[in-house]
Formats: sequence, C-alpha cells, structure tokens
Amino acid sequence: MKTESINKLLEIHIEEMDNWTKRPYKNNFFEIVYVEKGTGRQCINEHEFEYKEGNIFFLPPLDCHSFKIHTPTKFYFIRFTDHYFIQKDSLTNYNAWFDKIAYVIANYNKIPGDIIATENERQFIINNIKCIYQEYLRADNYSNSIITGAIASILNILARSIENRYVNKANETDSRFGEILRYINTNLLDHDSIKLTALSEKFGISKSYFSEYFKKQAGVSLVDYILKSKLRIVETKVLHTDLSLKEIAWQLNFTDSSHLSKAFKKTYGMTVKEFKHSGRVACDI
Repeated sequence: MKTESINKLLEIHIEEMDNWTKRPYKNNFFEIVYVEKGTGRQCINEHEFEYKEGNIFFLPPLDCHSFKIHTPTKFYFIRFTDHYFIQKDSLTNYNAWFDKIAYVIANYNKIPGDIIATENERQFIINNIKCIYQEYLRADNYSNSIITGAIASILNILARSIENRYVNKANETDSRFGEILRYINTNLLDHDSIKLTALSEKFGISKSYFSEYFKKQAGVSLVDYILKSKLRIVETKVLHTDLSLKEIAWQLNFTDSSHLSKAFKKTYGMTVKEFKHSGRVACDI
C-alpha cells in the first residue's frame, strides 16, 4: 500500500498514458480528475467503474484508487490540500468551505463513478479546470485568487450533483421524501431545524405520523438516520481536519465528546482513535 503526498498546497498536472504503471495508492490530498480523452476503468476502494472522455471524478484523501487504461488517455489532475484554503490571501472562508466539502466527502461513496448531473454543469467544470491550469502556469498576482474561486465553484457543483442524485432516487417512491432528506442533510449543523417538531411543520406532516412515515420511507428511524448522517460528517472531520473531538461534538450538537465517542463506537465497532489510525480504507494490493 502506497500513500502519495504533495509538497505544495496545490499541484496541477496533465498526463497522457497508454498504461497505468502505478500501484493502487492513497492520497493525503484532495484530487479532481478530468478525462479529456480515452477509455478504461477506474478503481476506487475496490469498486470499478467505466470511465470515458468527459468524465470528472472527485477523490477525497485516503480513498484507494487506480486506473486500468483501455485506450490512450489524457488526464488532468488537480491536487490540493485543505490548507490551500487557509492561506492569508485566500478569498474563501475555510470553515464554510470545509462544511461544504465535508458534505461532498460524506456522501460521495453513495454515488459511484461520474456524478455530474447535466452537460451544462459538466462543461462549466471542464472550462474551470482548463482555466485553473492556465492560471497555474501564468502564476501572477491574481492567479491564486482565481484558482481558489474556480475550485470552490467546482466543489459546489459536485455537492449539488451528489445531493440531487440521491434526492431524485428518494423521490421515486415519494416526491416529498427526497426533499426531506435534502433538508436534513444540509441542516445537520442546525439542531433546531431537524427536530421532529420543526420537520413536521415544515413538510406539513403531523408530528404523530412523521416518525412512522420517515421509517417507512427510509427503512430506519428518524433518530438513527440523523445520527448516522452526523457520524459520516464526523468521519470526514476526524480524518481531514485538526479539530478536537470536543470541537466536533459541539459542532454536531452531541452532549460532549464522551457522548460522541460512545455513539461512534456503537455504530462502527471501533473507537474514533482506531478509526483515524486505520485511515478508513485498506489498500492492500
């Protein structure tokens, strides 16, 4: 198992390959991959997906991945650490940015392969990727701000695509349920908004029936769904931030770090410390 790292906060490469000669590896950085041409298969955490011209992938740190190239492929790789957004001259609010990216990471593996919802969004992302590459080469006083804004735009579109994909799937059985899931998952840090009373009022479902309705649609209780959704955010923050467990517990409205630790151990069968050490996914190939 190999873990790759980058020395800079941001790196951009264009690579043309006939064969993928690297072993499967993990990153300690985020990576956006655009396939300008070529076909093959991408492996993420032991699951394989077809790739083709125009595909765009987002790879969080510590996901194990590699490519099997079928026809000559041209990749754009944009690699950056979360610290890229903490620079003094960054125009992006890091905390707000990471709350957005935490949502992307926490839900990404629910949606395999390419996740772009529309061709307009795909073209927008491709244009931004090429703009980022040109600004990376230009490297003048304005380039860093332009690149930061472009990356943030790409991540926002990815978040929306992920959200729409699983919301639309939920809407196949009940048009209200997808919107309920969307609301819960985008308000996990706002405890009052996802209380039973608030949800029943917002969606016009009686409080006495809401819990029964939710369990029928989701297959789990509202309380369990919210807890597991919060713990997915905990995973992300534990692996990719320097926040203490106490700080994470406070953000997600656990009583204290002990409450969070017990909930985590009960759900995952390991302590938070053990989880962080394991790096979530083994890459033993």
